Amino acid sequence: MAKQHDIVVRLILVGDSSVGKTCMICRFAEGDVELPMGTTVGIDFKMKHTKVEGKRVRIQLWDTAGQERYDTITQQYYRRAQGILLVYDITNEKTFINLQKWVNYVQDYADDEVELTLIGNKCDRKKERRVPTSRGQEFARNLNIPFYETSASKSKNIEKAFTEITKRVMARHRQEYSRLNIDEPDRSDTLSELGDTPTAPERGCCM
Repeated sequence: MAKQHDIVVRLILVGDSSVGKTCMICRFAEGDVELPMGTTVGIDFKMKHTKVEGKRVRIQLWDTAGQERYDTITQQYYRRAQGILLVYDITNEKTFINLQKWVNYVQDYADDEVELTLIGNKCDRKKERRVPTSRGQEFARNLNIPFYETSASKSKNIEKAFTEITKRVMARHRQEYSRLNIDEPDRSDTLSELGDTPTAPERGCCM
């Protein structure tokens, strides 16, 4: 039986609890968000099959708990990630201040070639904003990484943010994909060696 994808890309979302990481993943992977959203315990996982630049891509989406007591559990997943989305809540300044902690974890535990993107989530809640867009832009500029303000509830910039980081991962690993003859999409053995079978169970958005 032919595989349904040519390439596997592994993305992980990190940030404080309640910044909307699970909602973002549900919106991107399933096209919907069911509220209220339960708190992630440890690590959760979803998949998205899509086409990016003509290639059939299976995107593994790892959802991490933001509570400090789970930090040692989530750290082991950093090194396997090819792309990391750093997420804060624009209505909660503390989640922005704490970004440096997550950046430190990336620097300590992730691969040197990992792609990063900064996300300011919940941008639909304009009256509750506590973090100006300019602060997010400056933080991203200092790290030389892309920045998006998103809304999982309104589906604003969700598809764009995930798709663009996937493209950057694919570009960085293009030589490896070419070595595996990815340009022949009908082959059944073109699964990228970069992709591993996930070990975390997949669950519904509201569980």
